[in-house]
Amino acid sequence: MKDNMANANQKSMVTDLTTGGVFSNLVRLAVPFMLSNLLQMLYSMIDMIVVGQYVGSTGLSAVTISSQIIMLMTTIATGFASAGQVLISQQVGSKDSEGRKNTIGTLFSTLLIMAAVMTVVGLTLYVPMLRLLQVPQESFSQAADYMLVCSGGIVFTYGYNSISAILRGMGDGKRPLVFIGIASLINVALDLLFVGPMGLQAAGAAWATIIAQAVSFLISIVYLYREREAFGFDFHLSSFRIHKNILSILLRLGLPAALQHSAISISMLFINGFINVYGLAASAAFGVGRRVEMLPTTLTMSVSMAVSAMVGQNMAAGEVKRSKQTVYYALCVNLSVTLVAFVCFALWPRGVFAIFTQDESVLELSKLLMTTILIGMPAFPIMQAFNPFIQGIGNARLSLIIGLMDGVVARIGLCLLFEQVLHMGMFGVLLGYTLATYVTAIPAMVYFLSGIWKKRKLLV
Repeated sequence: MKDNMANANQKSMVTDLTTGGVFSNLVRLAVPFMLSNLLQMLYSMIDMIVVGQYVGSTGLSAVTISSQIIMLMTTIATGFASAGQVLISQQVGSKDSEGRKNTIGTLFSTLLIMAAVMTVVGLTLYVPMLRLLQVPQESFSQAADYMLVCSGGIVFTYGYNSISAILRGMGDGKRPLVFIGIASLINVALDLLFVGPMGLQAAGAAWATIIAQAVSFLISIVYLYREREAFGFDFHLSSFRIHKNILSILLRLGLPAALQHSAISISMLFINGFINVYGLAASAAFGVGRRVEMLPTTLTMSVSMAVSAMVGQNMAAGEVKRSKQTVYYALCVNLSVTLVAFVCFALWPRGVFAIFTQDESVLELSKLLMTTILIGMPAFPIMQAFNPFIQGIGNARLSLIIGLMDGVVARIGLCLLFEQVLHMGMFGVLLGYTLATYVTAIPAMVYFLSGIWKKRKLLV
């Protein structure tokens, strides 16, 4: 009787996505992801807004460049967390609770080691990395301060990524929403305090972010420990060990995913380097443009997270038809979201930029930035519907190929073509950056429509 009760309790954190309406499951799973990602985007944008209003273009430039380096340093966490999510979703679909427990322990242990390595890298090499990117002299010291603080707290970023991925693989979007909601509230309050009255400039925004992530991570760990039976992981020290068979799968999936994310992040660093040549205003405007672009991207990315989890579970359960339906429904939702954002950006480009800064030199570049953003936006719904399908079935090799094509071949190559060869200046850099999105979207769509994926073996 006691074992039955424990088993029933253990299932409470797992959502079975292989039954019920496909569209209703997609919406029910995507909405918490959407709210969670919006909150995460919100505190990222508030960093920029507060820094822009209190510090100005020097602060915007510093946060833009430094946060991009930090993003590169977290690609390992992102890649392995994605691998863990795919594996766990397939283990849920195949009812393998013991395998799921071993995956959680292996993922936690592996990412903790990697976080320690990245901390050392960040704390020792942040100055050379900033110099390599030709950071404008006016914003260099603030960029260095931002990098130093964020590097010291990168373990919390890794920890939150692992917990969120595990819960997403289990079909749970509500708890990550609560955890990121806590982080968002703390971040906003500390941003206003540190950057405003305390005058800590870009470093204040970094401290606000790291403290918020630390508190959210620690709260999530305490909660999951108290609900360890429902979570399916006992948190005993002996459980935090690396299982070779699980690590082998995580490496097979995680390394290509990490390389894919790294290629994209490295390409973004190159783009930042190209933009920085055009001066402080251009650097700040590009940072604002990136945050503006995050709104439709974040919404469609939330749908993609749901697609990956649903496809993983349904393919493991042999529900191929439901997997295909998931992708088509996701495409429809993403198209609707993108259309609304497209209209708003097209009608009010300067007004959107004015939310972040009143610097006239930056506002003058708003139309240029927004034009290139609009050119790339039609690719968002396609990319965020078909790419997560590839991730959900565990085809890490194809994801890597597409990522390298996007980040290295297309993004950097097109920027060099338009700026250096065709002499299109800053507009050429921005155009190359945005057109590369289609290189990610179109091959993924062709792969899905071809149906050759039906011959692939599952991970479990």
